[in-house]
Amino acid sequence: MLEADEVFFKENGEPLFSSHMLDLSEEPHEENVGICKTYFEKMAPLGLILEMEIGITGGMEDGVDNSGVAKDKLYSTPEDTQLVWDTLSPISPMFTIAAAFGNVHGVYKAGNVKLQPELLDSFQKNLG
Repeated sequence: MLEADEVFFKENGEPLFSSHMLDLSEEPHEENVGICKTYFEKMAPLGLILEMEIGITGGMEDGVDNSGVAKDKLYSTPEDTQLVWDTLSPISPMFTIAAAFGNVHGVYKAGNVKLQPELLDSFQKNLG
């Protein structure tokens, strides 16, 4: 899709899409950030927005079963978001971080989910 965006941009002076989402959250965090940086360096000159996902989602999503992971893995940390900020913000301000705050997909037992949206607020305040 990014290649199509680049071709369309060359022909029309604007991108075909306004944004792309990369969900590499199952990869090690540093690898996820590094791959997203590579894509974002290509996207920024086109004026595209990048949404990148960090942390993991509990439950089952896209054939990946995270129902048995340690509960602390369901929450992004300030260090996670800081690495993304430090890596991507020098390229362009046109990105969003989809941080994990206890979110789950699929079927799960009632009471097993503890959403912590206040984490998102603290990440934003920490990053300024």
